Amino acid sequence: MNNKPLQAHLSMFAAEAMWGLMSPVGKDAMNHGIDGLSMVSFRMMGAALLFWVASQFAKREHVPMRDVLLFGGAALLGVVFNQCLFTIGLSITSPINASIVTTSMPIFAMVLSFLILGEPITWKKTSGVAIGCTGAIILILTSMTAGNAKVGDIRGDLMCIGAQLSFALYLSLFNKLIRKYNPFTVNKWMFTWATLLVLPVSSGHLVELPWASLSSTTWMEVGFVVFFGTFVSYLLSIVSQRVLRPTVVSVYNYVQPIVSVTVSVLTGLGVFTWQQAIAVILVFSGVWLVVKSKSKRDEQAAETH
Repeated sequence: MNNKPLQAHLSMFAAEAMWGLMSPVGKDAMNHGIDGLSMVSFRMMGAALLFWVASQFAKREHVPMRDVLLFGGAALLGVVFNQCLFTIGLSITSPINASIVTTSMPIFAMVLSFLILGEPITWKKTSGVAIGCTGAIILILTSMTAGNAKVGDIRGDLMCIGAQLSFALYLSLFNKLIRKYNPFTVNKWMFTWATLLVLPVSSGHLVELPWASLSSTTWMEVGFVVFFGTFVSYLLSIVSQRVLRPTVVSVYNYVQPIVSVTVSVLTGLGVFTWQQAIAVILVFSGVWLVVKSKSKRDEQAAETH
């Protein structure tokens, strides 16, 4: 019996669950002495080290200098802007809002695929974008009137939205480069570039961290974000992406906010309001419509049959 599909589904679920847990766990660490920029630095340095070690056990690939430089551009959008905006945004807003916003990725990917790759715009996609944007607006308006960060903060929400836009732009612009090499090669170079780009800015924050007063619990939370929330979850997602269709992978995105909302409410890190519930339904519905729409490849395949 071939268990690859089952392994792929379990891998994708585990990856999304880890990303869902990363929001409340990372938020708690940042509530206890770790600032947002320092957390980003730990993620980038830790992931770079882990991917370089892991790459020693993978197929060796020669990367010409031109592609090494291109990885610098990919790292800027796919790691630096993405992780800086999300992590710093998470430090300001609630982990619930941050995780809800992550589900907007397919909407940004759709818009950018149309602008950059010439993917067709259908009524389903247009409707999906409109519905998803309505949900995001409700979320932002809720944050604007919130009395505390447990409900949300508009600055953090907008930064987390910016993180999704940055990653979608990275996928659109560097798609060929990503497919050219194996995941270990891609990630070791991207996280190395990201570390080199961020350290000059974050070194002052790292020096000023209250190292002596940080608890072992806080360091364990940082370790979870680096190892499980960055390294392991990304590898698991790659395992699933080799077997499952992109539309199926996108559906697993819904696991993130479910896990994050549950953990955040149970631990008191966040408060789930009825406005957020409406926003979740609208964003999920919008993403579902975008995901269900046909891509250019699907349409070309239909024409040839």
